[in-house]
Amino acid sequence: MLLRLITALSLLVPIAPKAQAQVQTRQPSHCIALADATPGITYLTLASLPQVAPDTAHLHYIAHASFLIRSHGGLNMVTDFTGFTGTLPMIPDVVTMNKAHGSHFTAAPDPAIPHVLPGWGEFGLGIDHNLDLGEVLVRNVSTDIRSDFSGVEVEGNSIFIFEMAGLCIGHLGHLHHEPDAAQYAAIGRLDVVMAPVDGGYTLDQPSMIRVLKRLKSSIVIPMHWFSDFGLDEFLTGMADDFTVINVEGPSLDVSLDRLPSRPTIMVLRPQYLRSDD
Repeated sequence: MLLRLITALSLLVPIAPKAQAQVQTRQPSHCIALADATPGITYLTLASLPQVAPDTAHLHYIAHASFLIRSHGGLNMVTDFTGFTGTLPMIPDVVTMNKAHGSHFTAAPDPAIPHVLPGWGEFGLGIDHNLDLGEVLVRNVSTDIRSDFSGVEVEGNSIFIFEMAGLCIGHLGHLHHEPDAAQYAAIGRLDVVMAPVDGGYTLDQPSMIRVLKRLKSSIVIPMHWFSDFGLDEFLTGMADDFTVINVEGPSLDVSLDRLPSRPTIMVLRPQYLRSDD
């Protein structure tokens, strides 16, 4: 009840003046077919929030299943928000959350956050989000999760999709099953996808590999992994169809005209956001 009240109140809070000034017209995303482009990803290791080039999305792996997604206009979105992103003072413009475990949400998001998007609604009913901020559109596709109470909670979590800079960027959340045909259609064609690859707490690895090969994204970013051994097992299973690049850092910049011509796994190393030294 408390989280629903906070969420409802957050929807009544206007976008902060900074965010209002930065909202721009969104470059339409295709979500259908990938660009025929050459590799050219820019890799970054951050000490603070960067300036983002036009027609570009900045991705920073914070921890576990939490990413910062930052736009050219300075909109900051954090996935699977737990209430802590690091020592860098920041109030995100948008946070998304999933509830399979407490490491994917907070019951007390800062009320200064303009848009708090839980990936669940009333038990078994799911929730629908279609948040248009001009420069960025945030939407979700509900999925089922395992539940301690009934075995399965229908539409208990969400895949969140960020359409920005002409890109479709998907976060699979705490995925517990392969999407059905209707869910695949609602997701569309993702250029970039963050995928949980632990192989147990979420979807088993053979099933996750099938999902990712069907999505055919240009860039896959593994998340929700707990050891290099488990990560390497996933990478081995994907190596026949995907190039693997170890970025050796937490972040990268992506643009539509610089997507890899061959599907590529970009391995990021999580790092909390931190203030300049």
